[in-house]
Amino acid sequence: MLAIEVIIPQSAPRHWQQVAIERLQADGHDVAIAHQPGPAGWPATAKAAFQFEQRLFRRHGPLLGSAVQAIQARPGNRPAALRLDLAGNAPPSDVPTIGLRFDGSSADLSAAIAVAAGRLPVIEAVLDEKTVVGQARPMVDKRESTALGTEDVFARAITLVLSVARAFATDRLPSEPMAEIHGHGGRARFTPAYLGAALPRLGREALRRARFRHAHWRVGYRFTDAPGVADTGRLGTGWSVLPDLGDHFYADPFPFWWRDQAFMFVEDYPHATGKAVISVVAFDANGVAEKPRVVLEEAHHLSYPQVFQRDGAIWMLPEASASGKLMLYRAGDFPDGWIPETVLVEGEISDATLFEHEGLLWLFATDRDGHGSTSDTLVVFCAPALAGPWRPHPANPILIDHSMARPGGAFVRNRDGCVLLPVQDGTLGYGGGLGLSELLELNQQAVRLSAPRPIDAAGDWPYPKIHTLNRAGRLEVIDGIAAVRK
Repeated sequence: MLAIEVIIPQSAPRHWQQVAIERLQADGHDVAIAHQPGPAGWPATAKAAFQFEQRLFRRHGPLLGSAVQAIQARPGNRPAALRLDLAGNAPPSDVPTIGLRFDGSSADLSAAIAVAAGRLPVIEAVLDEKTVVGQARPMVDKRESTALGTEDVFARAITLVLSVARAFATDRLPSEPMAEIHGHGGRARFTPAYLGAALPRLGREALRRARFRHAHWRVGYRFTDAPGVADTGRLGTGWSVLPDLGDHFYADPFPFWWRDQAFMFVEDYPHATGKAVISVVAFDANGVAEKPRVVLEEAHHLSYPQVFQRDGAIWMLPEASASGKLMLYRAGDFPDGWIPETVLVEGEISDATLFEHEGLLWLFATDRDGHGSTSDTLVVFCAPALAGPWRPHPANPILIDHSMARPGGAFVRNRDGCVLLPVQDGTLGYGGGLGLSELLELNQQAVRLSAPRPIDAAGDWPYPKIHTLNRAGRLEVIDGIAAVRK
């Protein structure tokens, strides 16, 4: 592969830099390591805050933001074709050099400051200090924790480093700047941000969780002949709520018609077990929902049960990222009996969404990529048939963006003929909203989606923070997060 010189701080390098080096080596690159006198170390307040939160949230092992004692310098086997400046202050060189900017600052402490202040930092890969050739907008899952939020940011810094190295090696770096260099960094300090914003936020979340469920979703459905959400861009009226008793919730609804009867498959999450199963809701001829019943349970968490018909059979492709495998199931006795058929993709793959385009099958999903959030890194796979072989797109990851990376339902073609993908918007947190992105280009060289158009939640649906939208025939379904007392 590529001969790369990785430049790291001489003193107190961070664990994320060490992991990035290990991942580059695992990719097959010839990696040399060089030291550079780094900027001033992180303040004692940051170290104390991270240690406190690590104990509070019971996280074992070093966080990606933890300092490591040393990373030994070493030469490569051949002259470097690319330098990766992870120290943030490498001297100029004739060798192309890509450095990272966290909210416009070369200091990785800026990531922790941004998270502490309640912002979602932007990471940019900058070539020779002037051209943005890669960008990441990480998702922060636990907004109440600065330490774990910074972990999410550094996880995507690693993903971005690997991505630009692969793009450079295959001559896929963009020829034009992707964006202006973002800028927040360098104007704030950690201690005021942590004491003034992060600690109060942590306290408010602790009080909320003492009274309410951490997360509780509710499913909505309606039967209509009118244009749906994908056409109008708004929820509108006519929604019914699938009831629950509060001890478990339903989410991720997918509708399916079979022998002129409507069914809805849902994630069914008992709070007591913390592990979801898949249940089905059957509707009678008048559109009245029967009581949900469990149809698929595994040793691991299941959700996002996309059900579809193909090749003379009915299939289910549920999320099972906790197992590290994306398993395809075939209906042996629809709707209650499901048989594991084959593993399509391995890894922590979330919300894989199937789409057929120009004679090929495609999967859009998010990949956790080892660390961080499951909601910000879009990957695409392609296969000639459902059983595979499924191959990753050469441009993976397609994008790193908390506002549009994670699918929120099946592809749909609206009345104007546009192919739309519902995408989850994590700007306000997981489940904060849903948008519709148009598929602009899809082939074995490129994947392009438009910026999402937010769905207007106005109407009679009582839970406007939605994260799933699907429709089959007259049956349209959504879900939304609800405040439910313990």
